[in-house]
Amino acid sequence: MKTGLQQHQTMRQELRMNPRLYQAMDLLYMPQQELQQHLKEELLVNPFLELIEPEETEPETPAAEAERAKAEASEAADDINWEDILLDGFQVGATRGQYEQREYFEHVPVDRRNLIDHLREQLQLQELTPRQRFLAEEFLGSIGEDGYVQETLEEIVGGANQALEGYRRERGGDDEGEGEVDTVAPFTVAEAEELLGVIQQLDPPGVGARNLRECLLVQLRENGGAKDSLTFRLVDEAFDDLIAHRWGELAKRYGLPPKAIQDAADGLAHLDPKPGLRFAPADEAYVTPDLIVEKIDGEYRVFLNDGGVPRLRLSRVYRDLAADKKQFVGENREFVTEKLNNATWLIQAIEQRRQTMLKVMNFIVDRQREFFEKGVEYLRPLTLREVAEVIEMHESTVSRVTSQKYAQTPRGVLPLKFFFSSSLETTTGEDASARAVKALIQKLVTDESSARPLTDSEIVAALKARGIQIARRTVAKYRDQLGVLSARMRRRV
Repeated sequence: MKTGLQQHQTMRQELRMNPRLYQAMDLLYMPQQELQQHLKEELLVNPFLELIEPEETEPETPAAEAERAKAEASEAADDINWEDILLDGFQVGATRGQYEQREYFEHVPVDRRNLIDHLREQLQLQELTPRQRFLAEEFLGSIGEDGYVQETLEEIVGGANQALEGYRRERGGDDEGEGEVDTVAPFTVAEAEELLGVIQQLDPPGVGARNLRECLLVQLRENGGAKDSLTFRLVDEAFDDLIAHRWGELAKRYGLPPKAIQDAADGLAHLDPKPGLRFAPADEAYVTPDLIVEKIDGEYRVFLNDGGVPRLRLSRVYRDLAADKKQFVGENREFVTEKLNNATWLIQAIEQRRQTMLKVMNFIVDRQREFFEKGVEYLRPLTLREVAEVIEMHESTVSRVTSQKYAQTPRGVLPLKFFFSSSLETTTGEDASARAVKALIQKLVTDESSARPLTDSEIVAALKARGIQIARRTVAKYRDQLGVLSARMRRRV
């Protein structure tokens, strides 16, 4: 093998993206609230942008406003080929970080008391020895967000003993001192069981359980459920048969009618299977619709809900100042040129985003008119490719426009992705939306007899009678996605 430095000459083609291409894709993807924040930040850093005050926009009609925005955006910018910008499937020549440095601001969450804090406050009111409090901290560390103990008692004891040994080393083996933990004897499983009983008496009821059965038993005891009650006995003695809804077998075992067994099982409905979740952080995300669909004079009209989005234009003062190129040389001229070009491009990009969103939503409304009139059962199948072909844009463009966007419609506030679903064949030759088929399955289950619920095969037959061809395994899959139990589990006596 020959070693040493060598030179090779090769030719290759690659597509490199400048920061504007990244920004163009970002603008299409941004929901309204994020876009609003982004434009406010741009106003702060670019002197060539100025905010159009609301009173300035009132006399303008939407058409005149759009024309003005286009005219301002085209004064100092070359035309942008948006399809080249938004196409997917290319190999980027470099990473985004090589082209631009962006700052990201995260929302600071509001501090709130969680489950562990709530339990610790209650334990402080208990009459526990220092040794028990030491072990209690090990328990708190093993309690999950749902309120269940995630480790076995042996694992908890092992962790506590390991921590105890470390505590003893820190104190140099000194076991004296008022209020100190007794570091001589290791913890035992019996001590852990005793302390677990204390924790299971805390609020919320059911906390500290190791499984669902124990969680229900703790709550039944807390709610005054006697150990000789049928509900308590079902959970304690026949939990597997209970969750499998084997009413006939349970009726024979306890010598009672099946309905009495089922009525006793219904008493579990008011219990909380995951008591700790009430202290879990709530999802406080607010949805602001990007588009509004209204029925006016029998026709559905689409409007952009961008009243809260800053409307920008080029500052005439700074633009006139930049026109005198003799005033700026070197870095100053580069700065002025860059900011002017960025401002012009941003205004044009925002307008293009608005027009693209309107095109997409107008097509959706035309295609899904029956849904708006009659409901989800009449939702038609629709794909991103179909929309892209009609509005003459790339499929990736439509994907970005519809991601994380919501529309306020007569049927409620819906994500734009709601209107897209795969298709199933029908006997009439038309396609049916998978989402519409799910709605039909849900309706069939809702209207069925509780004493004789529909099996998957019977649902297939019912859908076939409506002209929808579907396999039984597909019905089972849709039923699972809807959270509907099997026919045997839905049966009531």
